[in-house]
Amino acid sequence: MRHGCRVPELGRPADQRKALLRALTTQLIRHGQVKTTKARAKAVRSEVDRMITLAKDGSLAARRRALGYMYDKDLVHALFAQAKDRYGDRQGGYSRVVRTVRRRGDNAEMAIIELV
Repeated sequence: MRHGCRVPELGRPADQRKALLRALTTQLIRHGQVKTTKARAKAVRSEVDRMITLAKDGSLAARRRALGYMYDKDLVHALFAQAKDRYGDRQGGYSRVVRTVRRRGDNAEMAIIELV
């Protein structure tokens, strides 16, 4: 049974949701921080942590999994090059979600997700 294993749906079909999370993950790793809604930030947090954990592993299989998920090949290589010395002593929790003011148009809860 799937009790308690709910996936945040973000109001989108599965293919659009996967593309959104992949794009947000790529942009967050590229720029270091992204301003988005709170629900999207909480959903992308686990994906970013998964990519950084793969980069810390550094194996060929981990690199191929990251290349299959993220949109930018050069960004994956840069992440794998710097992940061990940047996050080597940290056991997870590579990103932080900071709540900001609500969006003006629809009053949605906004947040900034950033790499630690």
